[in-house]
Amino acid sequence: MGHRLGHVLRPHSHEAADKVDHALEGSGEGIRALWISLAGLGATTIIQAVVYALSGSVALLGDTLHNAADALTAVPLGVAFVLGRRPPTRRYTYGYGRAEDLAGVVIVLAIAVSSVAAAYAALHRLADPEPVAHLPAVAAAAFVGFLGNELVARYRVRVGRRIGSAALVADGLHARTDGFASLAVLLGAAGVAAGLPWADPVVGLLITVAILLVLRQTAREVWRRLMDAVDPALVDRAESTLADTPGVLSVGQVRLRWIGHRLRAECDIVVDPATTVVAAHRIAVDAEHNLLHALPRLAGALVHPDPQPAPGVDHHAVLIAHR
Repeated sequence: MGHRLGHVLRPHSHEAADKVDHALEGSGEGIRALWISLAGLGATTIIQAVVYALSGSVALLGDTLHNAADALTAVPLGVAFVLGRRPPTRRYTYGYGRAEDLAGVVIVLAIAVSSVAAAYAALHRLADPEPVAHLPAVAAAAFVGFLGNELVARYRVRVGRRIGSAALVADGLHARTDGFASLAVLLGAAGVAAGLPWADPVVGLLITVAILLVLRQTAREVWRRLMDAVDPALVDRAESTLADTPGVLSVGQVRLRWIGHRLRAECDIVVDPATTVVAAHRIAVDAEHNLLHALPRLAGALVHPDPQPAPGVDHHAVLIAHR
């Protein structure tokens, strides 16, 4: 009831210009989150790189490489968010939101490269052991890595979920795992201090495994987005919203897809065959309006009204040969 009252007291519009404004707002939040997290992870990476140069810890090197890769993923995501703010053209009629999904592919590649580099360094150190110096500094750098990654992860995931950016959420989860990898460096330092020189490269290999787990999770999320996968709960919500719209007799096919961090919908509804064109259009507009409220990240919906089928009548017969 409160939602409906607020809807009446706060007039609003779902015109194209307002939809663009919402998309720009989401992109702006994403860009701001990227630059803030880039600054935080950049500072963390520099500190760890300096300590690695002094200590020679390959576990810390693996963590540093991972943090550097995570920081640099802000670049393709930032470019994607900027592109996503451009209006649609006659060639790119849906706009440039897909650039954000392609940035997810770049992120997956960056994670893969960092895992290879970390594994190579750890295996090389196992084959050719070298002492690790400045163990207290290594431990301190590991804690800095954990703290920096956890703060960035929370910020990215929160903003990504708010604006519906799968790439930003994936990047935040990546940073969170980096933080736990940083804590593993502490174990390596403790092992070396206890007289176990192999502990440092072994921890480096464990960090590589952690990176690979992140790679699997991130690649799965990016694959789903590229394949137009959506949460089935969103489809259920869309169907129930359409069915509750006055004038809708039943709901046909409902298709949802993400374009960047905005949803698009294509829906079929069934109306009374005696309904006039104007009335059917009004029902379709009401249905789209309800969807815009039910699915907060929905940029727009194409709602197609079909007349209720009668015995022996196929209103789509002319299309059968083209299916």
